[in-house]
Amino acid sequence: MSRTEPDLLYSEEEEALRAAVRDLLTDHCDPAGVIARAESDTPHDRALWKSLAEGMGLAGLLVPEELGGQGATHREAAVVLEELGRAVAPVPYLASAVAATEALLECGDRELLGRLASGRTVGVLAVGLHLAPGGAQPVVRLEDGRLHGEVTGVADAAAADVLLVPARDGGLYAVEADAATVTPQTSLDLTRPLATVTLTLTGAQGRRLGDAEPAVRRALRSAAGLLASEQLGLAEWALTETVRYLKERKQFNRPVGGFQALKHRLAQLWLEVVSLRAAARAAADALTTGEDTDLTVAVAQSYAGPVAVHAAEEALQLHGGIGMTWEHPVHLCLKRAKADSIAYGTAGAHRAAVAGLVGLQAP
Repeated sequence: MSRTEPDLLYSEEEEALRAAVRDLLTDHCDPAGVIARAESDTPHDRALWKSLAEGMGLAGLLVPEELGGQGATHREAAVVLEELGRAVAPVPYLASAVAATEALLECGDRELLGRLASGRTVGVLAVGLHLAPGGAQPVVRLEDGRLHGEVTGVADAAAADVLLVPARDGGLYAVEADAATVTPQTSLDLTRPLATVTLTLTGAQGRRLGDAEPAVRRALRSAAGLLASEQLGLAEWALTETVRYLKERKQFNRPVGGFQALKHRLAQLWLEVVSLRAAARAAADALTTGEDTDLTVAVAQSYAGPVAVHAAEEALQLHGGIGMTWEHPVHLCLKRAKADSIAYGTAGAHRAAVAGLVGLQAP
């Protein structure tokens, strides 16, 4: 069976989508606004989400047109996530438009898919953000037709209208968010807050959607693969802003960026970011075509986390004193990069997955 080579280039349509999303984020998601929102009791930007999801139709990119979506592919969703990563946008796109949507596509629930595709309903898969594809799923009990239990570390649960909850009977259940107790947890990344979801002592009524195992596996695999594009956006922003700053900042009456030692550090970082772009694009293309998906996603995630963190750390250090201030947005980038480095499996977990997929002994 012949295998087609992955297409790592951006199409004209994808570049047009990027420009539209970047323009919107430039106008409505400035760094000062993101920092102010992170300090408030409402970290999610509902107005921005409405513009992205309803105004531009981005919540339904992965949903077929006959089900109320845009009928696009993971490649377009990856472009959106690159831009959301650059802006560290406090919206539940990865949770709702990717993970929850993919779980519903596996289950074939048309009604809830249409609601998520419209952007008027936010869905969140009730598993910990740290869970890797194929990992042991935390599940709740099903007793007398009602769900009981607790799940910790659920990202964007505070923004959810509906929760997709795996249960011990092997089913995936839709639970209205107001039937659960969502308790905020202390999160490093304030723009993607975590919470504990508790289904009360009396239990919560849920509607069975389908089998949990394949739905959760598909959701986490797609989320992990497209997370690499968000990490690419973070890393590119960090590199671009650092280069810009070092061209303007002067020391000894010359631009700081002219010093050879800093040039070497930036050149090394550029090579890492370029390699990350190739890995992220390959993951998005594999999710679109279905070829070598598990391996390509695992390779991308084994590389993406360390590069994004390194880029953010270099940005903070090379910005000098101003990089250490709360007012400068580099700390948003660093916190998101660190949180993303353990989201949907650590780099080590994905390297172990790569070893298993290709038949090599993991170190």
